[in-house]
Amino acid sequence: MASTYADIKFEIKGKIGIVKFNRPKALNSFGGNIIPETIDALRVLNEHPDTIFTILTGEGRFFSAGADVKAAAEGNKQPVTYNNAAEKKLAFLQRFAYATELLRSMIDHTKVLVLALNGPAVGGGAAWFPGVADIVLASNTAWLQCPFSALGLVPENGSAISFAQQIGIHRANDFLMFGRKLSAKECEEWGLYNRVYESTGDEFQGQVVSFLEEQLSVNDGKSMMEMKRLQNAPIRDARMMAVVNAVDALAERFVEDAPTKRFEEKRKLLESKSKGKTSKI
Repeated sequence: MASTYADIKFEIKGKIGIVKFNRPKALNSFGGNIIPETIDALRVLNEHPDTIFTILTGEGRFFSAGADVKAAAEGNKQPVTYNNAAEKKLAFLQRFAYATELLRSMIDHTKVLVLALNGPAVGGGAAWFPGVADIVLASNTAWLQCPFSALGLVPENGSAISFAQQIGIHRANDFLMFGRKLSAKECEEWGLYNRVYESTGDEFQGQVVSFLEEQLSVNDGKSMMEMKRLQNAPIRDARMMAVVNAVDALAERFVEDAPTKRFEEKRKLLESKSKGKTSKI
């Protein structure tokens, strides 16, 4: 089945559906139509009569760099005036609705959701997916980092809870609160990744498909899907509530202009460092 999308690649190989972020020049950041198309592909696979596994992966050297900073900067050139704080918050809640629907699509996905991290993931690229995936397979180049605190943001889309459940509260705090960069080896040792492959690109993608085909050859597909359903059913509402709470907290940070202030502080710091280097020449 050939892809009909602009910013993702979508195909079905037997009982395996593959959704691949396809903005490699932008490090698969969340611009263009990448999120709406991913949501649509997940909907298609959710209703597909034959597939068992859904792979979510990326094209190129990055899985995803998260927010499209360039696009956001372009959109912020014309400042918006709000009548009050409530109006401002509602505007940001509407802006984040796409992410809420993406998380719901993954949480409610009936097929076994396999995250295949082909490379590094940053920000939303690192926070949104590992905690809700059923299986995580990764290249040895797939490090994770979430610099939310440095940017005046909060752990996004339920990641504060999902990472605490996956790797423990103290490790999750180190990762999300302090922005620590986690190597693929650490993620595997801490139980966040199921397997790490010493490969990249097409070789890695091929190994992921081969591994899943092997599972299909020895395991019943409906039984694997039922395992997922039984595990996820009791925690589904809690997962969605964690997403809603995180979106609310993020909107409040923007109402307070915290990200804007942090960006300005960092810009001034970079300028002062640049002037210091120039004066020494």
